[in-house]
Amino acid sequence: FVNIRILEGHSQKRKDEISRRVTEAISEVAELPKEAIWVVFEDVAGSDWFVGGAAVRKPKDQ
Repeated sequence: FVNIRILEGHSQKRKDEISRRVTEAISEVAELPKEAIWVVFEDVAGSDWFVGGAAVRKPKDQ
């Protein structure tokens, strides 16, 4: 089970590609069938994602 937290706003195409590559890498290294690997994305608002104590993106109402 792979849980990927990512800033909201990424396209489905990008998530599909990330999921494909992560699945392939884990399958190869761990010698697991691809069907045994689950990938879940959690989209996080920039106002909830902090780096160095500051939000990556300010809420629109501020």
